[in-house]
Amino acid sequence: MSITFEFTAEPRSDLGKGASRRLRRAGQVPAILYGGGQDPLPLTLNHLNFVTQLQNPAVYSHVLTLKIGDQIETAVLRDLQRHPFKPTILHIDFLRASADRKLRVHVPLHFINESNAKGVKQQGGVVSHALIDLEITCLPKDLPEFVTIDLTNLGMGESLHLSGIPLPDGVELADKVTPGSDQDAIVVSIHHAHGGEESSVVAPTTPAT
Repeated sequence: MSITFEFTAEPRSDLGKGASRRLRRAGQVPAILYGGGQDPLPLTLNHLNFVTQLQNPAVYSHVLTLKIGDQIETAVLRDLQRHPFKPTILHIDFLRASADRKLRVHVPLHFINESNAKGVKQQGGVVSHALIDLEITCLPKDLPEFVTIDLTNLGMGESLHLSGIPLPDGVELADKVTPGSDQDAIVVSIHHAHGGEESSVVAPTTPAT
């Protein structure tokens, strides 16, 4: 069953820091909807309802439905401004999701078969995650909930780089990466466990083949 997220919002005309503080005291959170070749639209949402839906991590990588009066908009969650120590959302940025315009968003990485990876099961290594999400570009219809990385064949001293990540059809890295370049960052690797028999040996980190 496909997950859907729907938020009720109201347009707001009272702008500025003072107005935003009043909204927060009233249990509301200020937001902005922008992109799609249209003017930005300031909004307000119920803070409790919004935070409740944030408990599902899938909300960060799904096309959302915004009900704004009689108007329906589709959007993705582009940015959140959080209070530094209170469980409070200070501001929300929504990016319009137009069917014919590519989105640029972050999606989580899901690593599978870690315990069965060659470098772990056969060689006693430890998996090290350098990245936990990925910035991609795609049309709204192709937006994945997450990108899966299978570690079964990753051996000791090997690493998987950005250029080696298998992406779903219609999905590309947000920034083009040339294999072996400085931008081709390590995503995940397997190395010797600290304190193990070979902990003093520095295993070379080579791209997985």
